[in-house]
Amino acid sequence: MAVGWGILGSGFIAAIFAGGIAGSETGRLVAVGSRDKAAADAFAQRHGGRGYGSYDAVLADEAVDAVYIALPNHLHLDWTIRCAEAGKHVLCEKPLALNAVQALQAFEACRAHGVFCMEAFMYRCHPQTWMLRQLLADGVIGDVRVVQADFGYAASTTGIRDVNEWGGGAIVDVGSYCTSMTRLVAGASAIEISGAAHLDPATRVDHWATAVVRYANEVTAVLSCSSRVPLGTQVRIYADKGSMIVPTPWHPGRAGASIHILPEREEPHIIEVPAARDLYALEVDAVGRSLEAGEAPDMPWSDTLENMRTLDGWRESIGLHFDGEGKRAPIRAPRLEERRMSYIDVDRVAKPMSRLVLGTMVMRPGQLPLTNELMDGFVAAGGTAIDTARIYGTEPVVGLWLQLSGMRDRLVIIGKGCGPGRVRPEYLDEELRQSLEAMRLEHFDLYLLHRDDPNVPVGELIDALNDHARAGRIRAFGASNWTTRRLREANAYAEANGLLGFVVSSPNLSLATQNEEAWPGTVSVSDRPEELRWYKEEQLPVLSWSSQARGFFTARAHPDDRSDSELVRVWYSDANWERKRRAEELGARLGATANQVALAWVLYQPFPTAALIGPATAEEAQDSYGALRLELTAEQVAWLNLEQEQP
Repeated sequence: MAVGWGILGSGFIAAIFAGGIAGSETGRLVAVGSRDKAAADAFAQRHGGRGYGSYDAVLADEAVDAVYIALPNHLHLDWTIRCAEAGKHVLCEKPLALNAVQALQAFEACRAHGVFCMEAFMYRCHPQTWMLRQLLADGVIGDVRVVQADFGYAASTTGIRDVNEWGGGAIVDVGSYCTSMTRLVAGASAIEISGAAHLDPATRVDHWATAVVRYANEVTAVLSCSSRVPLGTQVRIYADKGSMIVPTPWHPGRAGASIHILPEREEPHIIEVPAARDLYALEVDAVGRSLEAGEAPDMPWSDTLENMRTLDGWRESIGLHFDGEGKRAPIRAPRLEERRMSYIDVDRVAKPMSRLVLGTMVMRPGQLPLTNELMDGFVAAGGTAIDTARIYGTEPVVGLWLQLSGMRDRLVIIGKGCGPGRVRPEYLDEELRQSLEAMRLEHFDLYLLHRDDPNVPVGELIDALNDHARAGRIRAFGASNWTTRRLREANAYAEANGLLGFVVSSPNLSLATQNEEAWPGTVSVSDRPEELRWYKEEQLPVLSWSSQARGFFTARAHPDDRSDSELVRVWYSDANWERKRRAEELGARLGATANQVALAWVLYQPFPTAALIGPATAEEAQDSYGALRLELTAEQVAWLNLEQEQP
């Protein structure tokens, strides 16, 4: 059965796409929506379907299966999400959004609602592009070294493309084709981008621009685009055994599409690449064939995200920011003077570990805006350590954030596996590989066993961890929820056998003590003096989970409020209420919250500590960062923990 298409917008590109639907094998035009009902009716009279005086009416039409978004750039994100929420598949004109963070948000909305989504780079659906891929894979000109891509036209004015708030300018309009094609040719991610451009002072958008890009595989590219200079359209590919020219890379027709091959030691020749249907009809059919898969192989989500990230870098290098980006501007690394964090060194972890470690349990696909805000804010505060675990279910979205942010190599990524009932070498092998795949990582900087099983000999686990370390899948490892007795046994085995041992331990350590286990099989050392003495003697770093006692030191906990049964079960006690009272008293003197004082208590232990924090809002995160400015004396630490009467 043919796919029923709805179109949002009745302008020039919408009319071209309607012609593509008419020439396709899989689609039929059902409806078009415009803010002007008369314009929609006129469009429908020319191209077919029903005309609606609003975009929402198109989404409400039950005969519409998929929607083509042909609106100004700044509306793409909002209407992609609305389409997803309405259960409609999405083909959105490029750019999918104003930046990479917004693009990820759009994809996550489509993933959450189970609909297809593709950014409408129609050239990806033409046989010429397929042929180019194959020629490069076959190595007909050898290994690619340099790519040149141009796309420019001359116009006295470009209307909506000259509006900053709407995502205007040549880079996003036609430079995006250059970045998309060079990524396809290079076959790797851009890691260095340097741009130059003419920014019009009246419109605050670029009229012409150039970028030099270096990719992870050392391919370099020179890209030029313009809305005022007739650069034309051409791609040149230089390799170690020849070169290629693609004269019409982005708008190949049914006839005349060609690839020019110039081998170093053979005669030049031209490969003609005809197409059975119009370019936009091919795009319609590419979507129609891929609806069940959720994304199209011709233009997968990963390509859009990488392309958006390159565009963000290009714009950032020339100082072009869109007013409409709001809080979701491109992610930037913090300047040194902006950092407020302190750090500890952990054996075999090459990067300094921030003493606050960001937990990711709340970062689920449905919470992507929050994820971006928390992760961006943490990095801006100087945070370097991100805590993940197989059982959290958040690895894919955290991995995508790492991919689009470009922060992977700057951060200490902590993984955890072997949860309750799964502390065995075979489960370790399985879960570690699954986690790396889900997060698109080659290795974890630090990997922790999430639980312990005293029935499993420590030697079996140490041997397995060393195998993974030798294979490069983990750099260092430790244990979460292990007793000090088992930690001693494990490291003694490692030393006796010339192997690597645990470099960190991750129990619960907080100012408030637990009435009973928070979760089965967990270990808390907060009220175990003999365990704390061992950590002091050994100076083994502790990564404390529930370092803020699940919000006990905030307004969330009150003796008369028993609405949170887990908070009551684990943390409500007379001793803890006194600890909270003292934290509030000291906080009043220091100009801090009780929660900040409790977190500082964890950081001022007589052994190396880092505190895992799990903020649910940006405001909670900011409160936690405030603990970093506090300095506690040994007497205050003891007084807070009820060990003496006066601070």
